[in-house]
Amino acid sequence: MTDAAISVRGIEKSYADLHVLRGVDFEVEKGSIFALLGSNGAGKTTMVRILSTLLQSDAGTATVQGVDVATDPVGVRERISLTGQFAAVDEILTGRENLVLVAKLRHLPDPGTVADELLATFRLTDAGARKVGTYSGGMRRRLDIAMSLVGHPEVIYLDEPTTGLDPEARIEVWDVVKELADTGTTVLLTTQYLDEAEHLADRIAILHEGRIIANDTLAGLTRLLPAAKVEYVEKRPTLQEIFLTLIGPSTGSGPQDRVAEPQNWVAEPQNWVAEPQNWVAEPVEASPTEEASA
Repeated sequence: MTDAAISVRGIEKSYADLHVLRGVDFEVEKGSIFALLGSNGAGKTTMVRILSTLLQSDAGTATVQGVDVATDPVGVRERISLTGQFAAVDEILTGRENLVLVAKLRHLPDPGTVADELLATFRLTDAGARKVGTYSGGMRRRLDIAMSLVGHPEVIYLDEPTTGLDPEARIEVWDVVKELADTGTTVLLTTQYLDEAEHLADRIAILHEGRIIANDTLAGLTRLLPAAKVEYVEKRPTLQEIFLTLIGPSTGSGPQDRVAEPQNWVAEPQNWVAEPQNWVAEPVEASPTEEASA
């Protein structure tokens, strides 16, 4: 990859006899969303901590925007931002005060304007004067990501950003992540949710037991398994689709406006029924032994 924002080569990390990362390699293209997908304990957070200069690797190299995380940690920190698994916001302060505080810590001119612009970007202007303790989970996470963007970092790490969120809040965060990439920010997303990686990522790397076992686009990964042959399928909505359809948007009216027509969920069966003659085996001639016994 010629235009890599993040480059990882042979990264290893162990704690005593526990080998967490066993030679990890991947690259992240600038302005893309890269998902590091894996189950709990796969090493995702360890990898993010190394890329954030919070942890040193035992072997290998990693660069962010061409800056080595081991030899120039300060240079890396000037280019990145990290959002952890849980929102790091001050619940006593208002949303706007949280943003102003971070802008002042970064020594930015006109912190109030910085805060107001981010509140507008993340659709939090109306809630900006409220204490964060009154925010919903989705609003807190949006504010948390907004705080990460103070100072316009080139790369942002989102470590399992939707952990513990309800379906509506998850979709709010997904929308924010896609908007980040649209503005040119490089996003490294760690997640254990398959649908999240499928919905967001331009490229997906599967981390298993400390190794990358697959790294491709979603289309490329689907080619790893053969297509299933189906005679008939009645397409049913997922539980998430049902839930979101029934509750509707937060500004919606009565439930009669929220229920989707059931025929939208049922596919035409004739599209999946193969010609019956393809299923009939050719007649087999009886052997001489079978004819004699008959």
